[in-house]
This record gives sequence, C-alpha cells and structure tokens, in this order.
Amino acid sequence: MEDSYKDRTSLVKGAKDIAREVKKQTVKKVNQAVDRAQDEYTQRSYSRFQDEEEEDDDYYPPGETYDGEANDDEGSSEATEGHDEDDEIYEGEYQGIPSMNQGKDSIVSVGQPKGDEYKDRRDLESERRADEEELAQQYELIIQECGHGRFQWALFFVLGMALMADGVEVFVVGFVLPSAETDLCIPNSGSGWLGSIVYLGMMMGAFFWGGLADKVGRRQSLLICMSVNGFFAFLSSFVQGYGFFLFCRLLSGFGIGGAIPTVFSYFAEVLAREKRGEHLSWLCMFWMIGGIYASAMAWAIIPHYGWSFSMGSAYQFHSWRVFVIVCALPCVSSVVALTFMPESPRFLLEVGKHDEAWMILKLIHDTNMRARGQPEKVFTVNKIKTPKQIDELIEIESDTGTWYRRCFVRIRTELYGIWLTFMRCFNYPVRENTIKLTIVWFTLSFGYYGLSVWFPDVIKHLQSDEYASLTRNVERDKYANFSINFTMENQIHTGMEYDNGRFLGVKFKSVTFKDSVFKSCTFEDVTSVNTYFKNCTFIDTVFDNTDFEPYKFIDSEFKNCSFFHNKTGCQITFDDDYSAYWIYFVNFLGTLAVLPGNIVSALLMDRIGRLTMLGGSMVLSGISCFFLWFGTSESMMIGMLCLYNGLTISAWNSLDVVTVELYPTDRRATGFGFLNALCKAAAFLGNLIFGSLVGITKCNP
Repeated sequence: MEDSYKDRTSLVKGAKDIAREVKKQTVKKVNQAVDRAQDEYTQRSYSRFQDEEEEDDDYYPPGETYDGEANDDEGSSEATEGHDEDDEIYEGEYQGIPSMNQGKDSIVSVGQPKGDEYKDRRDLESERRADEEELAQQYELIIQECGHGRFQWALFFVLGMALMADGVEVFVVGFVLPSAETDLCIPNSGSGWLGSIVYLGMMMGAFFWGGLADKVGRRQSLLICMSVNGFFAFLSSFVQGYGFFLFCRLLSGFGIGGAIPTVFSYFAEVLAREKRGEHLSWLCMFWMIGGIYASAMAWAIIPHYGWSFSMGSAYQFHSWRVFVIVCALPCVSSVVALTFMPESPRFLLEVGKHDEAWMILKLIHDTNMRARGQPEKVFTVNKIKTPKQIDELIEIESDTGTWYRRCFVRIRTELYGIWLTFMRCFNYPVRENTIKLTIVWFTLSFGYYGLSVWFPDVIKHLQSDEYASLTRNVERDKYANFSINFTMENQIHTGMEYDNGRFLGVKFKSVTFKDSVFKSCTFEDVTSVNTYFKNCTFIDTVFDNTDFEPYKFIDSEFKNCSFFHNKTGCQITFDDDYSAYWIYFVNFLGTLAVLPGNIVSALLMDRIGRLTMLGGSMVLSGISCFFLWFGTSESMMIGMLCLYNGLTISAWNSLDVVTVELYPTDRRATGFGFLNALCKAAAFLGNLIFGSLVGITKCNP
C-alpha cells in the first residue's frame, strides 16, 4: 500500500510540473492572439489572468517541488485549479462559442492540453505509433483470453473457400486452353494472351483490393472482390468472341487478385502469435485443394463431349464451358459464407471503432467458451486501447456538389488514400522488409506460375511430337474420278493432283497438302482440325458447308471457285483431343504432390522458424526446377514436376506467414497486395514470353 501511495504521489508531482509548463506555453500563444485582435476588453481580462499566473509562480519558486500529500481534490481538472468564481465566469466569457470568422488559434483554452489541431503532424504520428505498440501488446493478451476454437475454425473454412477459388483461377485457363484455342479461333501467336491475361488482372486486383482492405475493412473488401470474380467467371463461359472472353477473364482475375492478401491479413488478426504459423500453413492447403478440384473437374467434364450443344453454327457451347461454370462454385460459396462472418476486430480498433471491436471480441470469446463447455466464463476486457486517429483527407462538395461530382471526389479520395498507404510501405521501419520481400516474391513466382499454367500445353506438345512421328507421307501421285467419305488423319500430301474428286463428309485431322492441284473437285460437309493447304491451286472447285477458314490456305491460288454455306466460327472436333485425360491426370498428380509439403510446413513452421523453412525450400525447389530442362520423356517431366511442387509449397507457406507478420495492421493488406501484384507481374511476363515462343513453334506445323 505504501509503494502504491508513493507512486501516486510522485505521479501527481509530475503532472503538476507538466501542467505548469503547459500553462506558460499556452499563455504565450493566447497573448499573441490577443495582441492581434486589439480588443480592449480582452486585453484587460487577459492582464488579470496574467497577474494570477505570476502569483502562482511566486507560490512555487524555481527549483522547489510540491511536497504536500495527495488528496481527492488533486484529481480535479487543471483547467479550474486555483480559480475563484469570478475567474470561472470570466473563463466562460472568454471561451464562449466563437463566431464563424474567428480563427481557431484565438480560442485555445487556457490551462488545457494542446488540442490535436494545434499539434505538428510528426507529433501526432509519434503518438499514434506509441498507441499502436500498446494496442499490439494488449490485443495479443485479449486474443489469448478469447482462445482458439470454434470461431477460428469456422472462419478457417470460410476463408479457405476464397483461397480455393484463387487456386482454381490459376489452373482453369491452362486446362481450357487446348479446347478454347480451337473453339474461339485463337491465333497461334495470341494463345499466350489467354494464359497471361488472368495474371494481368490479378496483378491489378491484388494491389487495389489489398489497399482497399486497409481502408474499408477485410471482410468488406473480400466480399466485393469475390463477387466481381464470380460474376465475370460465370459470364466468360457464355461469350463466343475471343476478345470478349479475354475481357471477362481479365476482370475475373482482377476480382480474385484480392483474395490472397485479404484472406491472410483477415485470418492472422484472429490468431494468437504461438498458433499463427501453424494455422496459416493449414489455410494454405485450400489453395492446393483448389488445384485438385480444378484438375478433377477438368478430367471429369471436358472430355465428355456429349454435354455440348449448339444453336446454329454461330453459337457453340462445349463441355469446357461447363467446366468454367463449375470452377466458379467455390467463389460463390465463399461470398455466401462471408455474409455471416464479422469484420476483423483488429482492423476496427485500428480505425477507432472501439465498441464494434469489443463486441466482436466478446463474440469470439463466448463462441469458443460455449464450444469448450464453459459458457459461464466471462469476457473480462472492458477497455481496449485505440490508436490516435489522424485525418488525412477531407471530402469537398459533399452538400453542394452534384451526385456525380461527389462520387468522383469519393473515388479519387479512396484511390489517393490507397496510394498514400502504399507509399508508407517504403517508410521506416518497414522499408528494408519491403525491399527484401520484393526480391523473394518475384524470384519465387517467376518459375512456379509459369510451369503451372503452361505445363498442360507442354504435355500436349510432347504427345504431338510422338503423334507426328507416325505421320504418313504421300508424294507425287494422281487421282481422278474418285469419292472419299472417310477420315483422313496424320498425313502429308506433297505434289498431288486431284481431278474430278468428291470429298463428302470427310474429317481431316492433322492433314497437310503441299504443292497440290485440285481441279473440278467438290468439298461437301467437311470438318478439319490442324489441316492446312500450302501453295496449292484450286480450279473450278466447289466448297459447300465446310469450315475452311482463310488462314488454312497458305499461299494458295483460286481459279473460278465457289464457296457455299461456309461454317462460321471454329468448329471443334472433340474426338481429336486424344490427350485430354492424360493432361488432366498429370496436373492432378502435380497438385496432389503439394500435400506432403503442406503438412510438413504446418507442423514445423513454429518449431524451426519461418526463415529457415523459406530458405531451405527455395534452394531445394530451385535444384529440382533446374533438372526440368533435361527432361526428354513425359514420365521424367511428370516426376520432376511433382518434386518441384512438393518442395516449393513450403517456401510459399513460409513467405505468406512472414509477409503477414512483418507489416503493421494499418498497411498489412496493402503491403501484401503489392507483393502479390509483383508476383503476378512476374508470372504475366513469363507466360507472355513463353506463349509467344510456343505460338511461333505452332505456326510451323
């Protein structure tokens, strides 16, 4: 009791000294304001107050400290101490309601601490940092009191569905690419855009939604971005034009880009420090589940060509479009489930919403205690520290401007606020962390995402090479008065002459005609895949109900030829997709190989440390990736891919946890979003370059 009494006495002494100093500084400022106003009444009143201040200074000579005992009156306000009734009446008159044109500097309350509007911005930011440090310590204790239980597991599965949707989005384009290339008439040189456009959207979306999550909240930002992804992913399954399909996939990627930064920031803020690494690693498993889901659905749906239907020759709805719809289901499920979850209490405290945060923390506590069979346990927290709020931007014309002007100003304000938050990621003390994380994110993502999107096409080309080795060559021969109504497959006809021939209901599969002449021939009800006419001559030839597009005639000449009922659009022949089952099965194995790495990283994350796991995983995965260049067979490529995926996932999990923990709450989602955008930029550039190279190769069949 004596120690506490002494502490209280010394605290009162310090407070008195500080109060006197504040009084002196305030008097100087008021004195300057009064001189400028030149108000006789105010000057007379101020002189009276100055005399009283001098009496107070005489009462406490310099160097003498207050030595009296503390009493109940000492807890009263410093603003009224030492004043009589007349002084109180005078203070009320002086501090009366100011007029509209009276400056704030002339109405500072004498004896009161300096208001926020009179403080330097650096002082306010210093106070806010101190408040944030105190809040971080208190919040950790509160989360430990709330416990880990039913609430965290419910949020785990809800956020897991959003993360699963991100994994599906990465794989879906790679799976539909072989079929979509034919169905949408995608040129060979443009096939790389279909895989890269999603990453372009993700790159923009990660930066935007991550910044928005630090402005409006994790839950709100995640709900909007997942809704955008679900809508445009669903719409892309119905469009027919290549350009519109690219546009829908771009906006779909823009929406899903906000999933990873927002999900990890959201979940980390309801986890205690000792459980954060393990449970964030378990959450990463949903990304793997998304890849497995996409592989399984592609394997089960795309090769089932009987699910297709058409409305004339212009509108074709094939099985790969059904697959795109099914892949949007995880996103829709996450949006529905998120409507039942609360906002992150840590974010609410950061923006000064104390009561809402307290109620959510109490909900977490009560939910977990009821699940443990301890409903009588009371949430003991009454007051939580909230950081000082600093007004950075003020919206103008909220009352007098037109609605579109107000909307424009609000959007501009939010975007500018996101940009300011992003720039703070390069300020002390997180600047060095941002630079180091930038290098790690870029290097790790460059190889991983490139392999994930283009590996299905690589498998297809390996099989195509084997298929091409069985090509039948027919040279220098003449055919006259003939009729063909069967399938021609994997053939090259060079220097041939066809006279008065009829091609009725023929299916051309990987057939090339070189330096050949067709005279008085008829092509009727013909479909073709990978079929080309190079340097050929057509004389008096009729084309009726065929799908021969102009690009299939390379340096060819037509003399008195007729085209009737030419089929519009690219006619896909699903029987030609001989490698579908094999490609999807290979990706299923590659994604499933991630499971051991996920389990190992979850169990060891909090034991061996984040950085140790990150460095070891990156070294081992880099070695395995190097050996992919020496793969000469499908089995070897598949084995090395599975090994690479299994080793890389530990690095990804460690990097996610490190990124979440290195950024403070007010810029956590923004920093994570920027790094994730950089990751997608690396993937976009890699896929664009690789896609162009593959397109050049495919242009020379």
